Amino acid sequence: MNKFITNKKQIFDRWASSYDWTFPSFIYQAIHKRLLSYVELPSNTNILDLGCGTGRLLDRLANNFPEIRGTGLDLSPQMLRVARQKNRHHPRLIYLEGNAESLPFAEGQFDSVFNTISFLHYPHPEQVFSEIKRVISPGGRFYLVDITGNNPAFNLMANSPAGIKLYSREQRQQLGADAGLLCLGHYYLLGPVLLTIFAKPG
Repeated sequence: MNKFITNKKQIFDRWASSYDWTFPSFIYQAIHKRLLSYVELPSNTNILDLGCGTGRLLDRLANNFPEIRGTGLDLSPQMLRVARQKNRHHPRLIYLEGNAESLPFAEGQFDSVFNTISFLHYPHPEQVFSEIKRVISPGGRFYLVDITGNNPAFNLMANSPAGIKLYSREQRQQLGADAGLLCLGHYYLLGPVLLTIFAKPG
């Protein structure tokens, strides 16, 4: 594992125990609630949450869609430890450690993939998109939620030592197109936080 990934892992491991009680958590709650109004999940859908953290989004999805099955994947074992302790929907929901650039799943295994305020951390976004396209079934959707790079004030974050990178609507669409995903639309959820929905051609 390279130094960049190791550093990210250590940051989130240290944050895990207090993550659900810090200010960003309340922001995420609002984002998740607004995201749910755009989500369509048929019965018995199998979903993947990339960068699942402590499992808050999967928990909300499982509450709103009682017949779905879900897998949360995260780089941080401590975040996953918290997610497993709070998992009220086992065995419908499971949590695994892994890297978004090399997903440990079969082709077409998931009907929908979610990624919330996590994409900005990935050093190789093209590889992540390629992997997401691989594991989504034909007709499936990818819900990408992150701070958009359309706002110049937030582009300052891109120069941070943490290696954060923000993407405009056009850049998101291009990443999706290069991977073979169709962009269905963009929707602002909260301030500069933008939802982009992609679909894998059926």
